[in-house]
Amino acid sequence: MIKNDLYLKALRGETVERPPVWMMRQAGRFLPEFRELRDKYDFFTRCQTPELASEITMMPIRRYPLDAAILFSDILVIPQAMGMDFQMIEGTGPWLETPIRTEEQVKNIIVPNVNDTLGYVFDAIEMTLEKLDNDIPLIGFAGSPWTILCYCVEGKGSKTFDLAKKFCFQYPEAAHELLQKITDTTIAYLKRKVEKGVSAVQIFDSWGGMLSPYDYQTYSWHYINQIVEALSPLTHVIAFGKGCWFALEEMTLSKVSALGVDWTIRPEMARTLTNHNMTLQGNFDPARLYSSPETIRKMVHQMIDRFGKDRYIVNLGHGILPNIPLENADAFIRAVVEWKEG
Repeated sequence: MIKNDLYLKALRGETVERPPVWMMRQAGRFLPEFRELRDKYDFFTRCQTPELASEITMMPIRRYPLDAAILFSDILVIPQAMGMDFQMIEGTGPWLETPIRTEEQVKNIIVPNVNDTLGYVFDAIEMTLEKLDNDIPLIGFAGSPWTILCYCVEGKGSKTFDLAKKFCFQYPEAAHELLQKITDTTIAYLKRKVEKGVSAVQIFDSWGGMLSPYDYQTYSWHYINQIVEALSPLTHVIAFGKGCWFALEEMTLSKVSALGVDWTIRPEMARTLTNHNMTLQGNFDPARLYSSPETIRKMVHQMIDRFGKDRYIVNLGHGILPNIPLENADAFIRAVVEWKEG
């Protein structure tokens, strides 16, 4: 049994004394101990070396009173496993030398055996669970098929992902074939994570907000929901779509245990769109962590009061930024731990 199960209680919709708290990208660049490892090992070496991934996962847990850990990895390990040679280049970010631009390329993409290609992730889960010693839950994650397609077609990051959208609209059959292959790989990957012992899985749809509501249903939610349908009998599934508030009503009809929301929606509207019966996660603006610790504490307490303490997981509206002061992250987390009703 997990000793601190606040996060799981929130996912089950149970009454809690206070909401749980964790931060997206909590095992990351804002931690000096992370930066020390970054100077020694390149990004995907850290992802693909179980000892390093496990150690990075634990870094924020040793420093802060968090209610959940999230396994250090990257969404691009999936397309790597499918045969795409993604690199992480300093100052550029994700880079694919030969992006997917033709129907023929899509046909040549494989759906791999995840045990053969992603075993290092599963080994990292085992090592991390041993270190956590049942203190708090461990979250596994994957990118949404649409978000991964964006990188595969664009070949790098983008502000608009126009090339990805162009590919979908000019070659819809090839786009759906690629999305289905990513979906099938992701389902196998997340099922194996659950078998290895993660307590929940989160799907990150970082670029869903680039699509119109109609195209979102066609090119993103259709595939996310396949993952939800496959995983929800096995574990809790959280779906987080950045900029996707317009889809909250539709997502509420699915078998997700929780929905993540970003900072562009008011808590009251998020509750209304999800019929007041869905566990919500979010939605503090990551840039607000540049505020003073006193302001952060005040704003966090206001946020909890507006969402309500039950069916709520305190988090940022996206990943923590790389140069946030440690004491400000601490203020955010402790504001939740110390919150009292009334």
